[in-house]
Amino acid sequence: MSGMEIEEALRDLGAYRLEDYALNLASLSPASQRAYLGDVIQLLSFLRDRSVYDPRAVTRNDLRWWLAELSSHGLAKPSIARKVAAARRYFTWLSRNGLIERDPSLRLSAPKAGSRLPDLVHAEDLETLLHLDESPSAWDVRDVAIVELLYGGGLRVGELCGLDVDALDGSSGSLRVMGKGSKERIVPLHDLACDAVERYLAVRESLLNEQSPSAALFVNRRGNRLGPRDVSRILNRRSLRPTHPHALRHTYATHLLDGGADLRVVQELLGHASLATTQIYTHVSKERLQQVYDRTHPRA
Repeated sequence: MSGMEIEEALRDLGAYRLEDYALNLASLSPASQRAYLGDVIQLLSFLRDRSVYDPRAVTRNDLRWWLAELSSHGLAKPSIARKVAAARRYFTWLSRNGLIERDPSLRLSAPKAGSRLPDLVHAEDLETLLHLDESPSAWDVRDVAIVELLYGGGLRVGELCGLDVDALDGSSGSLRVMGKGSKERIVPLHDLACDAVERYLAVRESLLNEQSPSAALFVNRRGNRLGPRDVSRILNRRSLRPTHPHALRHTYATHLLDGGADLRVVQELLGHASLATTQIYTHVSKERLQQVYDRTHPRA
């Protein structure tokens, strides 16, 4: 949902205390706040269509009907699981604040999303994404710096877009990144990534206009702070095939593990709160090992 749609719903669904609940989400990233609020607003709109206008009147059966409605529209299991998580968080907040007597989301089961191995960026795609002509434009210099940070630093696209000019410490070859939950981490960068950012900083002024935010490291062609959609367009324009920004982060983590990096070190570099989240990349590496074995062993 757009920011305007959420603001309208906050006013329209006053009985559900959404404005107060929104304050409870302040520790999350802006994107996560919009996702959680959007999912809850969709649920409450569904309940209102069933003539349920008070959170104290919501039952587990109402939520089950909501899940059935989501499934009937062909929504993917991971998306449904996320919406259930948003509903649980909302009703838990209502219960803890004494706004409802019983939490209808207790024991509400979400469909298992299953495990999906992340896509990796092929070597030839990486080479194309990182290629810089002998006489590049300032925009080309910006684009290569963006790719270097996504792949060389394993950044989330939101983290990249939120970078400020002073985030790079060229003397130590590190980058200060603000991750999920406003948690700051220091990411080491290789020399090529540092050089790419320094090269971009030398031409950055030429890309700004009067409305450009002075602190923003990367700007788009309108002079505004770079956004996730801008990054997707840049990658798809440069790559041989459609490339999602997160695929570069997947590739970063997998290549580190393939090179012998410790799993907990990779966890810290990625900014994962739980080691279990990082362990998906061990499965990727094992699959690649199996493919190499099948392709090269004479008895395979």
